[in-house]
Amino acid sequence: MATEEGSYGNGIKLSQVAADILCEFLEVAVNQILYVRNLYPSGIFDRRKKYNVPVQMSRHPELNQYITDVMAGIKPLLAKDEIQCISVVIIHALQHPVERFVFEIAPTSSRSLSNDSFLINIEQSLRAFLLRINTCDAALQSNPPDCSFKILVHTKSSAVFSMEDSQFIQDFPWIEADEHLSALKDSSMTPLKMMSSDLIKMQLYVEEAAIKSSIEDHL
Repeated sequence: MATEEGSYGNGIKLSQVAADILCEFLEVAVNQILYVRNLYPSGIFDRRKKYNVPVQMSRHPELNQYITDVMAGIKPLLAKDEIQCISVVIIHALQHPVERFVFEIAPTSSRSLSNDSFLINIEQSLRAFLLRINTCDAALQSNPPDCSFKILVHTKSSAVFSMEDSQFIQDFPWIEADEHLSALKDSSMTPLKMMSSDLIKMQLYVEEAAIKSSIEDHL
């Protein structure tokens, strides 16, 4: 399929295509992280397939609404390349962050689908991300019981104006994250996966706080 630079199909901007793909992927990835890291009972998840990979998707209404609202909020920011990274922060009951899954998203120099008209290569890359999440337990320590999570969105300073003007942001207000959730002290990092295409550049890694070991020792 021939495309003009910066557009796809009937004039749809490639930046919007990238944002749609990323939000669809991130919704599945967040669910899979919550399942694999035992944040919720396995009984609230249903087994499905995405990118031909078995995944687990929540059927809990409030959890699903939270994830859906986050994705709706970040989509216009992704389309404008105003997001630096998105992190799923796992927090101990004492409000200590013990683990962070970080999706770093980098802008591409010029978006094009000339070599990937049917998005096959991108789908294969996203499949590899999900497979790495599925098996990340082998490289990570177990989390203490009774953990919760938050999704943090790290934006460029220019995103503030976009968020203030957005009606959706007004309906689903975002708040500045506590500093201790944004960066784990004395943490170790485990790279999981990266991809670089003409449409999307992204890498995923996990940070584990040193305090996780001390919490486990006192259980």
